[in-house]
Amino acid sequence: MLAGLIFTTEDADDRPGTLAGTLPFGGLTLVEFQARLLAAAGATQIILVVSRMTPELLGVIGRIGRRGGSVDAVRSAQDAVAKLHPLARVLIVADGVVTSGDIIQSLASAGHDTIVICDPDDHRYERVSAKAAWAGLALLDGKRVAEVAAMPRDYDFQSTLLRVAAQAGAEQVRLDPRDAPKHAIERSADALTRRGTSTVAALVAKPVRWAERFLLAPLVRLSLPPLMARLVPTLAPLTLAGALSVAALGVIVARHPVIGLMLAAVALVAASVATALGWVREENRIAAVAMHARSGIVALVVLAIGVRADPVAGTSLAGGLIVAGALLERAALPALLRRWWASPAAYLVILLPLVVIGWPLIGLAAAGLYAAGTLAAAIEAFRQKP
Repeated sequence: MLAGLIFTTEDADDRPGTLAGTLPFGGLTLVEFQARLLAAAGATQIILVVSRMTPELLGVIGRIGRRGGSVDAVRSAQDAVAKLHPLARVLIVADGVVTSGDIIQSLASAGHDTIVICDPDDHRYERVSAKAAWAGLALLDGKRVAEVAAMPRDYDFQSTLLRVAAQAGAEQVRLDPRDAPKHAIERSADALTRRGTSTVAALVAKPVRWAERFLLAPLVRLSLPPLMARLVPTLAPLTLAGALSVAALGVIVARHPVIGLMLAAVALVAASVATALGWVREENRIAAVAMHARSGIVALVVLAIGVRADPVAGTSLAGGLIVAGALLERAALPALLRRWWASPAAYLVILLPLVVIGWPLIGLAAAGLYAAGTLAAAIEAFRQKP
């Protein structure tokens, strides 16, 4: 079992009375960001070591708990031992640590006690030796926490845990220089704001299917930082997607299908941005609506293209594509996804060049066959899954 131990005991450098861990960080708080990284690495239990309970911290705990798993707040090593599973391996995140998912994943896969170290050139990093400082991350056996709990309560929990681990012979792994720009210890609101938007944007999962991964995802990642920095509400890109969809349908009906498809493509990007913003900000209902809106946008545009091209043949081809695509989205479980599988974005990619050269019915047929072939593969994969 993997558990996460996050320290949030120090006040912000530029906001006295505010815990640094509760400072805004890319639409989240720093503690929520750290908890997400630990959960992504497999931690099923999150323990926050706090110096005091604040209203901001109570809100943070509630939001972390809604994502699943257990979350507890403790004030001492003795309290932490009481909460930890006896056989747990513990991922330690020091106060104010900003890092990346790749670093956490690499540490979580270590088979023994490990301390991540870096060059001792910053006073914010606690020294391990004359030539190394603790980078604020460690993977330890739960008994190390128990050893600290057996010591006097007035010992600093975080520092003592580091000393106990070092004396027990934990392996010291130096932070890769390529990862250094992604890693820091920050307790300033301004510094966290600068780092937060781009760092949290990188948390958005890369889709598996090719059209979303290589076409939509880069645009979404490019859009998120400025939108989060300006506190643009999640409903704004979703509203834009709706307006563009209506415009696309009107343009297609007015016999300008190429322009309509381009507007639909922009609407698809806007809906994807809304989905990502909703996921980052824990606005799950808006994120779900935006995610379903992507399929709805493509379905309406496909139907409009078909009806405008040929009321009988075009409608039939469009209907077949919509049915196959809808069934595919139901059958495409995350564990079964493959890179080559069809997606709503892929249908627009297939349709656009064929509509440009005046072959909309062939475009609908090609997209429909692609959806049907992917649906068959999804059903077969589901049947073979043990």
